[in-house]
Amino acid sequence: MDKVRHETRPDVGARFIEPAATDHFQTGAINCAPTALIRLCQLVSPALPVGAYHFSQGLEFAVHENWVFDEDTACEWISGIACNAIGTMDIPILLRLHDAWRAHDKETVRRWSQFLIAARETSELRAEERHMGKALAKVLVELEIDAAHEWIVRDHTSYGAMFSLAATCWSIERIDTAQAYLWAWSENQVLAALKLLPIGQSAGQRILNRIIPSIPTIVSHALDIADDDVCIATPSHGIASARHETQYSRLFRS
Repeated sequence: MDKVRHETRPDVGARFIEPAATDHFQTGAINCAPTALIRLCQLVSPALPVGAYHFSQGLEFAVHENWVFDEDTACEWISGIACNAIGTMDIPILLRLHDAWRAHDKETVRRWSQFLIAARETSELRAEERHMGKALAKVLVELEIDAAHEWIVRDHTSYGAMFSLAATCWSIERIDTAQAYLWAWSENQVLAALKLLPIGQSAGQRILNRIIPSIPTIVSHALDIADDDVCIATPSHGIASARHETQYSRLFRS
């Protein structure tokens, strides 16, 4: 299996602390964003309205065919895709997008965003990437990231491009961005498994507990992947997604 000026608020009887005039503070030679960790939590929160809960990325078909049927097989399926698809394609591209946004290199952003969409093996996976990308672009505009505005209507808007844009605007470091992306993907897959399988929430947490130690390793490996080696090696994942497109009864859009 593939593997802040103070402002009095009389109505609430409290003080509201606004951000300092600068977004950064100095710690030695390093510029740090005091809210970076909080922003990272916001970016990967299930409450972020990007529609991730609509998608199982083929897991629904895998359950339908009994390829995945319990806690262990769900963990194996999710871990395999994390290692051999997300870690070898999504994360390397995300790192390149992060660097491009920081360098204000829009052409490189466009190229890798297009690449990410084109690399999706099925129409469902491509539609998911575009849907979540444009949804996140709309959210970022609401959060006053103006650079996201033009991406709302672009055909090559990917979720990875908008995720990395938010990370750079909020001064989230590239490694943290990559690890958080992989965590968010893993959590969404576990949530899908909980809906599809007769396993409880404790089982879901056990799966995540088994996956978490591998996340830094996967990201570390992604740092060394050259442009020509960006790829996926999860044929069952692609088959499951393709077969899901014609599955008779479905809970998820992918």
